[in-house]
Amino acid sequence: MMINTNFTAHRGEFTLTLNAQFEAGTVVAILGPNGAGKSTLLRSLAGLTAIDTGSIVIDGVTVDDARNIFVSPPARSVGFVFQDYALFPHLTVLANIAFGPRSRGGGRKASNQIADEVLAKLGIAELADRKPGSLSGGQAQRVALARALATKPDVLLLDEPLAALDIQTRAQVRLHLSEQLETFSGCTILVTHDPLDAMLLADRVIVLENGAIVQDATPVEIARRPATPYAAALIGVTLLRGNITRGELTLEAGGTLYSADLGAVGPVLAVIRPESVSVHRVQPEGSPRNVWPGTIMALEASHDRVRVQVAGPPAVVAAVTPGAVAELGLAPGTRVWLSVKAVDLDVYPTHLDPTGAR
Repeated sequence: MMINTNFTAHRGEFTLTLNAQFEAGTVVAILGPNGAGKSTLLRSLAGLTAIDTGSIVIDGVTVDDARNIFVSPPARSVGFVFQDYALFPHLTVLANIAFGPRSRGGGRKASNQIADEVLAKLGIAELADRKPGSLSGGQAQRVALARALATKPDVLLLDEPLAALDIQTRAQVRLHLSEQLETFSGCTILVTHDPLDAMLLADRVIVLENGAIVQDATPVEIARRPATPYAAALIGVTLLRGNITRGELTLEAGGTLYSADLGAVGPVLAVIRPESVSVHRVQPEGSPRNVWPGTIMALEASHDRVRVQVAGPPAVVAAVTPGAVAELGLAPGTRVWLSVKAVDLDVYPTHLDPTGAR
């Protein structure tokens, strides 16, 4: 099974342009800032928004052709888990899940049997007689997933499926969701703002910005070589542009850094990971070739580290321990010195295609 998309969809003055293929048995995460076109992508695939040009083909069947074909949402082999789950409050969990098969022509008994089977598969059979209003966030998410899977779709669309959960519940449900997606034979398309969801759940990541694909690669490649400042900020690294010759990188935003990659020549992107940046109160001596002054702009707690945003040039993000913050007296406005080893400056040509291939 394959989804082939090559279309444009307009919403007011916004236009989404998408040319991508999605394969069965894969999870594709869609990342992008607000207004990038993520929801428009899902709505177009589901048939909730008609496209304006081009076509969408699912498993060899054209479900939308801007010229003369439009298959309604119920007739598409697509399951949709909405961000707010959109469960019917007046129906029991069993009836919510049976709704899909019944809306596609199944009888009450057969539809209820399918619902029972899906409930058992997802380990929530005990919820069958409850109403959505009595469910926890994690339980509601599982019921919404069960309802989407009950129609046995070729395509599963997940719109921020973990966004409504608290941090502790999110981790538990993410693990459960991962287990369920591993057994789903169709194609899963996951829209998320959380890079951790993409890194842990997806086989492939598409980054959308301003209605267009700016990067399409594996999670590892996205993390190692983000193609835009948004992608870099999302995964917590610093992305810089410049020209390099014999290891000397002249930055577009000002400043010069040195890389151990002596073979790189011309326009490049440079990635600096927060853990590679050392923060000092006085100018350091020793081996790091890259040393420059900066001013702390902000500090943000992140797990067992503190992310420190430092204005340059170049501006970077560093990761330090809470103890280091106290010991060095770090605070917004503090003048500091930064250092990065040349071997920790990862550079790559800017003439990469969106997949990150050379």
